[in-house]
Amino acid sequence: MKVLIINGSPRIGGNTSIAVDEIAKTLREEGIEPEVVQIGNQNIRGCIACGTCEEKGKCVFDDAVNELAPKFEEADGLIVASPVYYASANATLIACLDRLFYSTSFDKSMKVGASVVVCRRGGASATFDELNKYFTIANMPIASSQYWNSVHGSAKGEALKDEEGLQTMRVLARNTAFLVKSIALGRQQYGLPQKEQHAWTNFISVGVTISD
Repeated sequence: MKVLIINGSPRIGGNTSIAVDEIAKTLREEGIEPEVVQIGNQNIRGCIACGTCEEKGKCVFDDAVNELAPKFEEADGLIVASPVYYASANATLIACLDRLFYSTSFDKSMKVGASVVVCRRGGASATFDELNKYFTIANMPIASSQYWNSVHGSAKGEALKDEEGLQTMRVLARNTAFLVKSIALGRQQYGLPQKEQHAWTNFISVGVTISD
């Protein structure tokens, strides 16, 4: 069983890496194989809504996003980690996730998702909510922990002093491993939940008159 971990920080060996390393170590202890890919320091542009991925099955920009796609498809779970910039995730990570989720057509149902945020002081909750939305739109159950999945630190290495934050990472990793294993067993015995054909609805009304 595998979990793909995307590190959205541009800093090699920074506080986000400390949080990710704690998760990866604990996943291994639980018998889950983690693969960590750092994309925050890569040149990844945003989606241009060209629609090419619908024809070719991959993004028109052949960069780290297309390299991540088969790893994501093979994985049983996806953990996304980001530093907090202006109460938001790193823009490079957002560009990557936008294109990764939109350009891939494989079924993401019941892959376990989790987000991790690292900040100096504030903005963690807003970034945590922002990242979780990628999972909830794709039928992916979210792994939780004993607290919101955040670690605090400013200067490089300060995250090592956040004992509660690192403990939260370990609990998150164990819960992720449990969900991955439980879903695998449930898939064997019960299969995946029944799916309906997606009903696409645009909230646009033309020529509607409202009267008492």
